[in-house]
Amino acid sequence: MSKKQDSTVEAENISTQNESTEETSAERVSAEKATIPDKSPVDACVDYARGILAEQLASVKEKNYDYAPEFRDLTIQLYLIGVMWKFAEALENVTDSRETAFFAVETMLGRDGMNPKKVMKRVNFLKEMSRMEDGTNALAVAIGYDSQPGDQSLVEVFEHYVDDTRVSGAFWRLYERGKKTMLYGGLFVAFVVIWFITLFMPGNTTLSILAAGLISAALFVIPVFLIGLLIYHFKIKKTKQSG
Repeated sequence: MSKKQDSTVEAENISTQNESTEETSAERVSAEKATIPDKSPVDACVDYARGILAEQLASVKEKNYDYAPEFRDLTIQLYLIGVMWKFAEALENVTDSRETAFFAVETMLGRDGMNPKKVMKRVNFLKEMSRMEDGTNALAVAIGYDSQPGDQSLVEVFEHYVDDTRVSGAFWRLYERGKKTMLYGGLFVAFVVIWFITLFMPGNTTLSILAAGLISAALFVIPVFLIGLLIYHFKIKKTKQSG
């Protein structure tokens, strides 16, 4: 066989090997695509909401709002329900976009590490809070639904509550201190009374000593609670008058 014929045969073999390699690569890519599922509507909503939230929180941070943590979290979650509700309407294979938004917020809370039981309670609570008594959407949900990327819609939500004492961080901290005062103060008074009776009034039964301690603790806790309630009443009354 001549050198020319050898070169032709070798070129044909290389061409055949290249075609085989290309076919194998195409089959591998096709198989990989088949094993990777498309993103579900819920996952798409979660990813979209996280992006919007990061953008909105940057604007909120600049305002230095002082809200109670529970109110802040609840407001953000209601806002994101509105955001994801609107986003889900543009997705395929979604029959109920509003319900998809609730599934998405449930997924978000679970991925953020919240206990599954608490997640279900929170989602049920959000469903109740998402509508007003007349059936209209709550403020945060409505603003979230109408929001646009790049706006300051979450700031708009929080601005509605700036003068509301009931959701202020200062009032929440006062409430937390009040709880600790009642708890530790009541325990301290009960301990002192039990110690005093045991030491200076021997002969009393264990039941009567414990009863005296509980009564003493109640006599401390109840006035503290009433004073706190009175402070709350005056703060709310002052807020209404100024409004």
